[in-house]
Amino acid sequence: MIRVRNIKIPVDNDNYELVLKKVSKKLKIEENSIKNIKINKKSVDARDKNNVHFVYELYITLENEKQILKRNKSNDISCVEEKFYNFKKTGTKEMKYRPIIIGSGPAGLFCAYTLAEQGFKPIIIERGEPIDDRIKTVNEFWENGTLKENSNVQFGEGGAGTFSDGKLNTLVKDKESRMKKVFEVFVKCGAPEEIMYVNNPHIGTDILRNVVINMRNKIIEMGGEFRYNTTLTDIIINDNKIEKIVLNSKELLPCETLVLAIGHSARDTFKMLYEKGLDMHSKPFAVGLRIIHDQELINKKQYGNFYKFLEPASYKLTYKTKEGRGVYSFCMCPGGYVVNSSSKKERLVINGMSNYKRDSKFSNSAIVVTVNQEDYGYDTFDGVKFQERLEKKAYEIGKGLIPSQKFMDFVNNDTSKDLSFIKNAIKGKYISCNINNLIPNYISSSIKEGINYFDKKIPGFKDGTLLAVESRTSSPIQFYRDDNYMSNIRGIYPCGEGAGYAGGITTSAMDGIKIFESIATIYSE
Repeated sequence: MIRVRNIKIPVDNDNYELVLKKVSKKLKIEENSIKNIKINKKSVDARDKNNVHFVYELYITLENEKQILKRNKSNDISCVEEKFYNFKKTGTKEMKYRPIIIGSGPAGLFCAYTLAEQGFKPIIIERGEPIDDRIKTVNEFWENGTLKENSNVQFGEGGAGTFSDGKLNTLVKDKESRMKKVFEVFVKCGAPEEIMYVNNPHIGTDILRNVVINMRNKIIEMGGEFRYNTTLTDIIINDNKIEKIVLNSKELLPCETLVLAIGHSARDTFKMLYEKGLDMHSKPFAVGLRIIHDQELINKKQYGNFYKFLEPASYKLTYKTKEGRGVYSFCMCPGGYVVNSSSKKERLVINGMSNYKRDSKFSNSAIVVTVNQEDYGYDTFDGVKFQERLEKKAYEIGKGLIPSQKFMDFVNNDTSKDLSFIKNAIKGKYISCNINNLIPNYISSSIKEGINYFDKKIPGFKDGTLLAVESRTSSPIQFYRDDNYMSNIRGIYPCGEGAGYAGGITTSAMDGIKIFESIATIYSE
């Protein structure tokens, strides 16, 4: 197979015939000699706003490939062999009890899926509701403020990523093709096929929900079992090994293999596991605010006059303050919504969410500041406490509603008088507040400095509206894992974002696959 890079196609004339013509010209062959074209990568090059175009990387199948390679010495043309995920289980130890996975977010689901494929028949324990019930519960919360602490935007089937933009981009290396496996499973379960090749792929919350349901059904078909509205409340350890788990404070289950895919918001579970002797420590994370803009503003600044031919534009912005703090955009949601993502009563936290079409008229992104132990303390749960203090204050200042303020009013320490612009950009109710009274001075000053800099990159950026508070960008806790991904307690595998080893849907899913591989090198099904 031949890989052909750097095929440039105008965004206003993107079609197969033109791609075929340009490939054949680059390879110096007739169009009809090409047997097959497969897109490997597709991205937008918008560096020159007068010449915005797609850039393709393609896999080409044709006869006499060696001869064609000999007469084409371009660096854009090479011979490749497409790689696929191909793990072979080698475990021989008999597994007495079915593996138990706590949590049905991306890490838990992909660990369960790959275990089920190999005949292990996992049991998945989820403290929240299945998708359909969860959607009703979340919509009711957004409408009238009725919160269920075990089923909300953070907890429930699919995890926190279910109510998100469904981003799948990651910068991690993928020599074992785990990421490709993740995308293949997603497509098999209903995700758009384009996620296999587009730059910065996403699924969207509306499609992702159906994908999660299809994954669940396939896991069940392969022998897996799901239990909802069920919380891990205790573990029983004997001779430094997991022996049993306790569910809902009353049910005992024997267990020798326990995967903890609990997510970054399971603070009660963190504390229980710490008290039981699992080795963990605090780690740096980031906190800040969300900013809303008119999506058309972002489109025009990113793509110029070509924006009408392209999907809603995103951005990625970074800055280092005069004091040396990192400020950056996080979880940018083109054509999306800011959502109330609270998971505990009298606490308030927000996130961003988009549908697949990204068809709201608004963009939003978190603008966050890095924090570490020097800011919040050196004890294991000081980072968690820091988050909780921010979320408690956000709830109190907003009286249960999302605190909101125009950026220029934030700079001038004034409460905003008219926030009607953001009315249709939010899921949940909001209120005008002075956010300066909510966050520490070093965070507010860093955000002000950062946004003023970002306005030079995207003119009009400082005309946005801020909302508080974005406090759960990643887990404030990291569990110890040895080279086999096992904790200091034998048989327990901390996994995914909650364990401190992932950040987002794709890396969490890949971490779930890593845990499967570790289990499958020890046990036979």
